Amino acid sequence: MKRENIDSKSIEGLLGVVSKKLGMPPEKLKSELEAGKFDSALSAMSQSDAAKFQQAVKNPKLVEKLMSTPQAQALYNKLSGNK
Repeated sequence: MKRENIDSKSIEGLLGVVSKKLGMPPEKLKSELEAGKFDSALSAMSQSDAAKFQQAVKNPKLVEKLMSTPQAQALYNKLSGNK
């Protein structure tokens, strides 16, 4: 799934879900991610999850592969309201 195919409402929904899990405001998460800063997000994660996240950030093809899985597609569809 390419980012161009994701509408802004879906991105905001995903940010909301992730920010709740990390315990930070969605606006802060968005601004940090856009700036390439992941310190706040990483500090709120377990060491295992933080290591996985860092691995994914360093490998965009891995992220693309993960986002193309049926589970990721189902989550995207659920959050975006698509059936």
